[in-house]
Formats: sequence, C-alpha cells, structure tokens
Amino acid sequence: MPGYGDSPPAEMVATAQGRVAFLDHVLQELGMRRPVLVSPSMSGRFALPFVLVRGDRLAGFVPIAPVGTKDYTAEQYQRVQTPTLILYGDRDRSLGPQALQSLRHLPGHRVAVIPDAGHACYLDKPEDFHRALLGFLRQLK
Repeated sequence: MPGYGDSPPAEMVATAQGRVAFLDHVLQELGMRRPVLVSPSMSGRFALPFVLVRGDRLAGFVPIAPVGTKDYTAEQYQRVQTPTLILYGDRDRSLGPQALQSLRHLPGHRVAVIPDAGHACYLDKPEDFHRALLGFLRQLK
C-alpha cells in the first residue's frame, strides 16, 4: 500500500478520503465488481474508510485485527450493511480484541477467533484461517 513498508510516502493517501479514492481506483482498474475485501492489520487504514463510505460496492468484508477501528463511531459502523467476518487470533491480546470492540457494531457480522494464533493468524494457523474464511465466503450471496 502506498506510504507503507518500503513504498515512498504518497500525498494521495494522506487522508481517509484519499485512501478511499485510491482503493476505489484499484478495484475499478482490476474490473472487480462486488469483491470481498480482506483487510489484515495496517490495511485497515484503507479498508475501514472504504467500507464506511462504499461498503455497498462489496460482497463482503473480512477485517483481521485491523488498525484504525477507534477512529470511527458506533453510529458510523451501524450504517454499514456489508456482510462481515471479524477475524483474529486468540493470542493477539491487543489489536484483535481492540478491533472487536469497535467492529462489533457492524450489523450482520460474525466473529471467528483462531485458536493458538497471534496477530498474524493467517500465518500462524493458515488451515484454520482458510477454513473460517471459506466458510464465510460460501454463505455470501
């Protein structure tokens, strides 16, 4: 993502609106219609504002202990109608439970906690992670 890791800083993603526009552009360029947005950790800075503003363009949302959940109110989350699977590892003692506190306000959400997994639960327990993710995907329209 622009501005993260080894990528250079990018003015266009300095604001939540800029990150929404960037992600919207990426999805348009890829020709994706109603994708499921899977958002681990730092990608929450892009995914959360997108879901709040353009969630109707998504078939589903899978936040995996994302950052930035405290930046939004319960009322903002309650307006989202995107089916959501809140996912995190049970050994993630900070971001996972912290994100759940905010994301639990999303209507129509499910929660999957991966046992014996930390913050990067998809790396710690990939089979359990994929089982939860695929189960959620099968239930989407």
